[in-house]
Formats: sequence, structure tokens, C-alpha cells
Amino acid sequence: MKAEEAKHKIIELSAQINKHNLLYYNQSNPVISDYDFDMLLEELIRLEHEFPEFRFADSPTQRVGGSISKSFDQHIHQNPMLSLGNTYSKEELVEFDQRVKKFAQVDQVDYVCELKYDGVAISLIYKNGVLDKAVTRGDGVKGDVVTNNIKTIRTIPLRIKSDAVPEELELRGEVLFPKDAFLKLNAAREELGEAPFANPRNAASGTIKMQDSSIVAKRPLECFLYYVISAEKEFESHYQSLEYAKTLGFNIPNTMAIYQNIDGIFEFIQDWAKAKENLNFEIDGVVIKVNDFALQKRLGFTAKSPRWAIAYKFKAERVETRLISVDFQVGRTGAITPVANLEPVQLAGTTVKRASLHNADIIEQLDIRLNDLVYVEKGGEIIPKIVGVNREARNAESKPFTYIERCPECGALLTRNEGEANHYCPNQLSCPPQIKGRIEHFISRKAMNIDSLGEGKVELLFDNGLVKKLSDLFQLKHDDLLGLEKTFVSDDGLTSKTMSLREKSVENILAGIEKSKQMPFPKVLYALGIRYVGETTAKKLAKHFKSMDQLQKASFEALIDVDEIGDKIAESVLAYFADDRTVDELALLKEAGLHFELLEDENADSAILNGKSFVVSGVFEKLSRNEIKELIEKNGGRNVGSISAKTDYVLAGANMGPAKLKKAEALHIPILSEDEFINMITT
Repeated sequence: MKAEEAKHKIIELSAQINKHNLLYYNQSNPVISDYDFDMLLEELIRLEHEFPEFRFADSPTQRVGGSISKSFDQHIHQNPMLSLGNTYSKEELVEFDQRVKKFAQVDQVDYVCELKYDGVAISLIYKNGVLDKAVTRGDGVKGDVVTNNIKTIRTIPLRIKSDAVPEELELRGEVLFPKDAFLKLNAAREELGEAPFANPRNAASGTIKMQDSSIVAKRPLECFLYYVISAEKEFESHYQSLEYAKTLGFNIPNTMAIYQNIDGIFEFIQDWAKAKENLNFEIDGVVIKVNDFALQKRLGFTAKSPRWAIAYKFKAERVETRLISVDFQVGRTGAITPVANLEPVQLAGTTVKRASLHNADIIEQLDIRLNDLVYVEKGGEIIPKIVGVNREARNAESKPFTYIERCPECGALLTRNEGEANHYCPNQLSCPPQIKGRIEHFISRKAMNIDSLGEGKVELLFDNGLVKKLSDLFQLKHDDLLGLEKTFVSDDGLTSKTMSLREKSVENILAGIEKSKQMPFPKVLYALGIRYVGETTAKKLAKHFKSMDQLQKASFEALIDVDEIGDKIAESVLAYFADDRTVDELALLKEAGLHFELLEDENADSAILNGKSFVVSGVFEKLSRNEIKELIEKNGGRNVGSISAKTDYVLAGANMGPAKLKKAEALHIPILSEDEFINMITT
């Protein structure tokens, strides 16, 4: 394809993808399948790799991420990002209204009421219609530049679609983590043995400060805009400016309202105090702003906040109930989670009977004891949590809570690694919940994808002694399964359901198990459930070592030499393969026909870099570091994290660390520029 033809195609694909992004994310009206969308995006990525001179700053491929930020630059806010004054009472709202009216010398003022989003404040700066910088609040005076991460949020335009856009435009908003996505993220973290986020706000904050924007791109953040800087030059009111921002493609929720009196404002507040449960994002109150820009300017600011706005914050609903007992749940990775059993109590519209206590440290900090009266809130309006104890009501004979020392399921002595909050059961191959959890992970959609074994069938097979380890799945026979039954009783003991395997179910199970043998090596490696080895890590290990045999032989040094594999993951992999029972199990899985090595077509697009190792360092102009690393692997090479005598090349960009450069020169390792690397794989 010629350059002009490629440029035309890139512009055409970009327009198509932007249109479908708008339909999907802003209008909830997709007109093509996810697969067709992915194919368009893949074609655009391929063309931009071939013709990097036509990769524009507002390309939809920026949504995918890929840049690495070891540290974030600081940016001084031209207009400080101040916090708002808070109130919890209607009386203080009345006082605010009276102050504004007295200052303005009027009997009536228009106020805009907006939801107070519980997320992370962000400032978006556009130059000539293109997103130039995204900056966190920081200390209000200066914040971190997180542009590459913010570009992955699909509800933030990369280019403003308007002929009348000002040369520079700054907007402010809130980055949010949707509730449903937050629950999925925490479930995935717990599955890997990682600590869950406390609430969606923490998840949003942690995500936008991540170093790898490709990981940020996989988390479905949203952004709602609530302020247009310097809009008073173009508009008379705050409400008009936000309506204008909406026409430019910005995400302005249809939840704003204008009122002229406190009674109307408080009715808005009361309505949303109830309706917030139905939102898929967190709010912690309502913001009330003077609508008229001229009056805003006259009212001005205090040292900390604007005089023309105030936030009414909802009081967190807190209830008191009694702690009856504490159960200890064992996860797939052996992580122990203490769960409080409570006297049933109504909280935020639901009956709460249980609350997570997270770990031994939390129990000790709260000094929770059995039979205590405890205070319960909903963390981020989602997960019930114990936030305190009524010590005045405590029985004088109560004793401090003693954390268990042995696994409640198998009796093994618990372990706790230095620097980690959780206790673990080390008996991974014989502890029933770990076995069942590992099997459920093994058959899951992202792993071996044996969907015919869902909905309680794993427990049915385990309880009947048919499946005690992963390899047992591949030994199942028709007669083993036909007629199996199990009655499942609900948690409250009021209802029950009997499962019975009939002919069709048995056929589907056996067919699903047989089909799973086609899964590629990276999926198989992920399916094994090695602690800390998630889907992305499994792909990196599989591509680097090519086969299970080579991975099994790898030393600690060889493992941490793999791009983005640190000490914790390396130690976990070594511990997994050090168990003789694991080795025996892997032999049975290999005998069953699972793929234990990369197929030729998975290995590389070409073999031009076959066997060569690269250290990538610095900042590049044409490709991101992630794109370079992908090209190295696709062409048969491998990425390593540190320079050694075994390193074949160092690919050096701008701002490469002087220590790395000095070491490469001392070891006489060839140092390539970005252009030299591109020539190496294209000629």
C-alpha cells in the first residue's frame, strides 16, 4: 500500500471507529458487533505500525494504551483546583442562600444542582480542539500529568468535533469506576490472591496513576464533566456552558436542574438521596452552584473554596447490630477471608447479615470481639463493612478476638508472608475449597472455557469423588456422570434445588471437556491457577519460554528476566513447580492432550529476531514502548528486564537512564535507535 493510500485509509478507519465509539459509549446504541469493531481497530493499529508518520494524536488507537510512565510530570493549574465547602444540614444551605442574596442585593438567585460524583477530579486541556493534557487535582495548585492514561477513557473526546472550538479550552470533571465493573475487578483481584480495593473511588484513583496505560485501557473508567473554564467569556451561565460542552461530545449527565429557592434544592437532594442506589456510579452528595457567571465572578473565592458553590453531603447510613460469630472462607489461592455473621439489620434498603472483615490486621485495629455491638456501613454504597464498635455496651468479661491458626477446611497450619495482609492455607492440592475453586477457575471462560460444567456441576462432581484434581476432568466417562444428583439448599435454609445429570447434560459436559483440549498454551498456563499469574502474565511467560518444559526448568534469574515479571511472581512460579504433586499433575494433563507449548502460528509473525534478547529503555517518537515490545515478540525476539552479558541488543530512546547506558557500553552490547530497530524488522 502506498503512503497516500494508507493515509486515506487511516483517516477513514478513524472516522468509522469514532462513530461506533460514540454510538456505543454515549448513545448506548451499537450498530456493529464487538468482533467487527475489534477488526476495524486491529486494521487501524496495523496500518499505524506500517506508517507511523500517519499516527495522529487523536487516533482511536490511543484508547488502547501502551505507554509506560515511570513517573508523572507536574503541571501548575492556571486556575487552582479548589475544594468545595461542605454541609450536612438544610439550615446551612439556607445560610448560604442568604449570604449570596445579600451580596448580590437580589431577592432570588438561580442555582444549578448537580450530583457530587465520588471519584477523582481531573482537568482536561485542549489545544486547537485536540486533547493536550490531563492533570489530576494534586494539591490544588499543581497536579500530575496523566494524559496517556486518560486517553484510554472512551467517554473523553480526543478531538473536539466543532469548527468553532477555541484555541485553548479547559474543562474539569470526575473520573469514576462503575459499580458493576468495580465488583468484577475486586473478584478478579481476590482470585489472584491480591487485596481488593476498598471502594470504587480508590479503584479509580489507583487506576489513573498506573504506569502502564495498556492496563488502564482494560478498566472501563468513565468521566463526567462539570465545569468549563473561562466559559463566562462565551456564555452567561454555568448551565449554558455545560449544555455547550455536551454539543462538543463531552459526557454531561442529564441530572442537572435549576432552582430559585432552597425548598426546591432540598427536594432535589432528598430525591437523589434515595435514587442514588439505582446509579451505576458513586455519588456522595449534591453540588449547588450559582448559575450566573457574572455573579460568580463578583462573589469570588476564599483561600480554599469558591463562595458561589457549596456541597451538600449525604450522611453515610450507619446501623448498629450485634456480631454473632466469625466464619473463615478459603479462596482458590488459599487466601483466608474472615466474614462477620451479624444479627440481621436493614441498611440502605437491604437486609445485611454478613460483612467482610478483610484480614487479621483489620480485626485487631477495630478491636472487634464476639458479641460486640458493632457499627456497619456500606463501603462505597456496595459492600457492607464494620467501621467501629460500641465499646460502652461491651461486656466487661469479653476477650480479644483470637485469629485462627489452622485452615478451617483441612486443618493445615496457616502461613502469612512478610509484608502481606492475608493468611494462607498452604495445602493447595488437598484443601477442598481450593480444589473446587481451582477447578472452577480452570473451566472458566477466559481459561479452558468449559461452560457446560458451570452452575454447581463442579461441586456435584467433587462431592461424588469424581474430580479431586484438574486431570480428573479428562478421565470422566459417560456412565460416571449419568444420573448424578445433588440438592442445593439456599443460605437461609428456606429453599432447595435438586440437580440431576441427564443424557443431554452428560453429552454437553463430555463434549466441552474434549473441545477444551484445543485451547492454546497461554490459556492452559493461565488455567492452572498459579498464584499471581493472571491472564496477561501467563501470555508473557508462554511467549518467553515457549513451552511448559522450559518454564518448569526456569531459574529465579531467568523468570525475573522476563518483561514485567517481578520477584513475587517469580517466587510463586518456582514454588508451584517445586511440588512433586504438581509435576505429576502436569504430566497427566499433558498426557490428556492439552497444549503445553506454543504452536508455530502463535510464536511469531517472522523469525527475523529469533533467539535475540532486547532491553527497551527510554522514550520513543514513532512507537510506544509497548508497541516496540510487541514487535520484538512478534518477530521471534524476547524482551528482558535488565541488561546482562546475555543481552543481544539495547533499544535506546530519549531519556534512557545513564546507568543502563553505561552498563551496555561496558558489556559491548549493540545499542539501537528506534529507526535502526524498525529497519531491522522491515528490511
